[in-house]
Amino acid sequence: MSEIIDEILNHVPKDKISDAVFEGANIVLYTKNKDYFLDDQGKVKEVVNMIKKRIELRPDPSICLEQEKAEKLIKNIVTEEAGIDQVIFDPQRSIVIIEVQKPGLAIGKQGENLQEIKKQTLWVPQIKRTPAIRSQLIENVRAVLYQNNDYRRKFLHKTGQRIYNGWLRRAKKEEWIRLSMLGGARQVGRSCYLLQTPESRVLLDCGIDVANENDAYPYLEAPEFSIKDLDAVIISHAHVDHSGLVPYLFKYGYKGPVYCTLPTRDIMSLLHLDMIKIQRNEAKEPIYSTDDIKEMVKHTICLDYEEVTDITPDVRITLYNAGHMLGSCLVHIHIGNGLHNMVYTADVKYAKTNMLSMADTNFPRLETLMIESTYGGKDNIMPPAKEADDQLSEHIINTIKKKGKVLMPVLGSGRAQEIIVLLDKLMREGKLSDKIPIYIDGMVWDITAIHTAYPEFLNSNLRQQIFHKDNNPFLRENIKRIGSSQERKELIEDKGPCVILATSGMLVGGPSVEYLKQLAENPKNLLIFTCYQGEGSLGRRIQRGEREINFQKSNKFETIGVNMEVEKLEITGHSDRKELIAFVNHCNPKPKKIIVVHGESSKCLDLARSLHNITKVETVAPRNLDVLRLK
Repeated sequence: MSEIIDEILNHVPKDKISDAVFEGANIVLYTKNKDYFLDDQGKVKEVVNMIKKRIELRPDPSICLEQEKAEKLIKNIVTEEAGIDQVIFDPQRSIVIIEVQKPGLAIGKQGENLQEIKKQTLWVPQIKRTPAIRSQLIENVRAVLYQNNDYRRKFLHKTGQRIYNGWLRRAKKEEWIRLSMLGGARQVGRSCYLLQTPESRVLLDCGIDVANENDAYPYLEAPEFSIKDLDAVIISHAHVDHSGLVPYLFKYGYKGPVYCTLPTRDIMSLLHLDMIKIQRNEAKEPIYSTDDIKEMVKHTICLDYEEVTDITPDVRITLYNAGHMLGSCLVHIHIGNGLHNMVYTADVKYAKTNMLSMADTNFPRLETLMIESTYGGKDNIMPPAKEADDQLSEHIINTIKKKGKVLMPVLGSGRAQEIIVLLDKLMREGKLSDKIPIYIDGMVWDITAIHTAYPEFLNSNLRQQIFHKDNNPFLRENIKRIGSSQERKELIEDKGPCVILATSGMLVGGPSVEYLKQLAENPKNLLIFTCYQGEGSLGRRIQRGEREINFQKSNKFETIGVNMEVEKLEITGHSDRKELIAFVNHCNPKPKKIIVVHGESSKCLDLARSLHNITKVETVAPRNLDVLRLK
């Protein structure tokens, strides 16, 4: 038994506690005493205030009502109007998960329904929103957790033991902090940074550079990195250049926790599955399997924004909204007993968008800031959001008038949903007919479904739209899903105008490439780039003016002329140069050191130089494999 649990048991009635376990950094006490579960006289709250850790009191599984009877009672307590979709029991943890269409109605006024469920069934209810768009893939991700709840309980307990090892008698070691650049330094792609202390080894992101066949993966062969010594992985957001290699860690033996938000867990799982599919379609051997993705899901620990949690004996993290995509986060890292505080921004958007609120800038403490520079170069000044939206709208409307097709290669998540919201706005304003079909191909559909499942991560305006089914921009009748090569063929053969949103965003595999082959030669059609195009990608080559493309067909090469219009709009979930500088200026407190990463070499160096001149703070733009001593 860990020392912290012994300490807790000294302050609660031991005869009423049947078991005490960890769930990650949280501590769960189980009781077989019904009355004590329903009213502990405030004892648990007293201990929480004393040791400053999250403690939960639950009924011992042996006293919970039989599942069949409990489900009937739950359906009587929760009104039919709430729309119960399914009731799932986690018997090892005495939790019942109730998936509903309207969580507010299921919870009841001041949580009265939850209290009644506890009282009548002795199960601990958790309410989850049913996605407005059903997705088999989302359900599969959740099923992995439900089917492995016994393993999850053991894994979470083991994680807690590691966190609280030697809680009362932790020896004072020499204190130092190192940060190794394993990828994403002076480049966009394969973001991966190893944070080391005498006590801990923590990985910040683990991505893939999909546009680079020669150096796609982080430097995991670096001498300081060892999977068996790795304590935790933190994923800032789901994009493949930040999360794409995480299942690979499990393939090679990692069994520790992966910390992220709920949307990030779901979206990155779908993107990983999509990557396997793309690699197989290109006759390549996938670098990991669906089993490795399931292992990753089993080991995720999901956090809300501003939820503080310990992840190792000397590292504590808090996730804040980054404004980049659904569930993206800034990672605030508190190291040691006040030794050092750093913020890793990953990809950040310091402006409100059609979908998301702007990134947070207020932190409890901050000494080192590690910031992206994707659009940090001196020429990266983007038009105001409204102007950019107006330009995009004008291009789409003009192409539709010419009876042409608009092809928009998109990242599966983030920008695609922003565009759907923008198209919805155009249709509400009467600028675009609501009869014009909007086709979604690739993982965009499933990721859109995830957006409807987690509206609390969206800005207030869009959140309210999603709460009202008739106003939900993702549920328009003219939004159609393409799910097969036959449907894709029918779409292309149809002479009518339409908008096509298809992955991959850089034209490196995926359905967007198939559409390009068929639509490129017609000058009525339009190709719009709205996301970053990696160096070496087909998208970057077309952006630069390449108008003849070679595609391999069987054993021959076929040349296709790009006669369609090509437009590049800097509409992105990244901050431009002005926003990046504004983000740093608004950080509270001010950082004492700034590390610039995630940008082409010239942009990293340029932003670092400018930030130093503006803030007079020490600023550095490291290379891959550089190691920085933070303390």
